[in-house]
Amino acid sequence: MIYLLQNKAITLLNPATWDDTNDSYSLSVYKEKRKLKSLLALCFTETAETYHHWHVFAGGNGGACIEFNRERLLAAFDEYIGVRHQKVEYRTLVKIGGGSVTVNELPFVKRAGFVDEKEFRVIWEDSVDELNAVDISIPLNAIDAIYLNPWLAPALVDATKATLKSIPGCNSLRIFRSTLVGNKRWKEAVSNAVDKRPD
Repeated sequence: MIYLLQNKAITLLNPATWDDTNDSYSLSVYKEKRKLKSLLALCFTETAETYHHWHVFAGGNGGACIEFNRERLLAAFDEYIGVRHQKVEYRTLVKIGGGSVTVNELPFVKRAGFVDEKEFRVIWEDSVDELNAVDISIPLNAIDAIYLNPWLAPALVDATKATLKSIPGCNSLRIFRSTLVGNKRWKEAVSNAVDKRPD
């Protein structure tokens, strides 16, 4: 996140190291069939934050969630030759085994067990240069908000916000600590609901 804010760029990386080896294999087959030197990717979600997202993609207390303005972000991606983006489709093993996927679809197909991620994916392909990462310039106004990890110690929240806002161009960013696992309004609503109902 700090790299993104300082460089006003989002980084696409080599998917070969992803946890889901089925997914990275699909991308490697696509790369081979298209005779590409490089295939880089970055994944987003189109759903609200979930406990799963925080634990899988931002484990510990140091991760963050960046909420983007879709139109501005996609406009930035569309400035680059070799970039494709679309929603990921989720298919069962039976369906994929029946030959229902084309080479062109491979970067955007995943096993049905991942459907709750509601993933949107960006890929960058190059048939000339071998790269493990590429930066895509984005305007800071493509960021709607930043949510700090819900397990970040409350004593560190203000200092973290101040540090991020001190990065040139970032002073007006909306930055919050996620309350997914500790929300005052939720707890008040539960108390009020219980108080209003007889045992």
